[in-house]
Amino acid sequence: MNFSDMLQRAERQNQSLLCVGLDPDPKRFPAHMTNDASRIYDFCAAIVDATADLVIAFKPQIAYFAAHRAEAQLEQLMAHIRRTAPQVPVILDAKRGDIGSTAEQYAIEAFERYGADAVTLSPFMGFDSVQPYLEYHDKGAFLLCRTSNPGGDDFQNQRLAHVAGEPRLYEHIAQLAQGPWNLNGQLGLVVGATYPAEIERVRSLAPTLPLLIPGVGAQGGDALATVKAGWRNRALADGTLETTGAIIVNSSRAILYASGGEDFASAARREALKTRDVLRAVCR
Repeated sequence: MNFSDMLQRAERQNQSLLCVGLDPDPKRFPAHMTNDASRIYDFCAAIVDATADLVIAFKPQIAYFAAHRAEAQLEQLMAHIRRTAPQVPVILDAKRGDIGSTAEQYAIEAFERYGADAVTLSPFMGFDSVQPYLEYHDKGAFLLCRTSNPGGDDFQNQRLAHVAGEPRLYEHIAQLAQGPWNLNGQLGLVVGATYPAEIERVRSLAPTLPLLIPGVGAQGGDALATVKAGWRNRALADGTLETTGAIIVNSSRAILYASGGEDFASAARREALKTRDVLRAVCR
């Protein structure tokens, strides 16, 4: 089963567009774990167990593990997800971007060491920085396109050649990912929830690609506007059904840190359930 198949299965089985981001910050752990980096696995595994039936994907952010020398705990967590929630794909949020043999090593890290089903990549060094990941035909790769941070305007929202009517850089990336770069149907795009108009534009340029949409929750992205901008499974006037690639709406801190007490996992479940149902309601 390839990554696209896994996404479709998880969406149907869990009736969900919600992705839970696993960004473990020991300073924000519950009181009985606070500042104990050795408990990163315990914290994340509890979140996974509490939400696995509510999500379309999990998205561990590699820097939150590497900063605390917790790569072994990340490996342990990935194995735990595969064992206890095999129906849920895992997107390793690494934002790698390099060429040649270095990119090959990063691909080994993501797909062989950690066993991720997909990875996030920076495409700004060109197609040869993406191609090594596509050699793993059953895996997915999400290219940064229109990110949720304010500094994304510095490059992504600039027009090519500064000529009116020319595509903006993020639009060009979307066109490449939908077209010549998508050799095996493996690519998706990262588009921030804080820019719903750009989500809609990316969707029009890349109708079949899955969109990974961070920024809902603590970053202020509006869940309703996000789904309306990216969701296109609807009946047309001629009776046909317009369908598009999946949307994967990520929330991290709002779910992970819903409670600072020993009930953190049950509180995370309540927050995930609420967010999932808000997202699902827009699709009905």
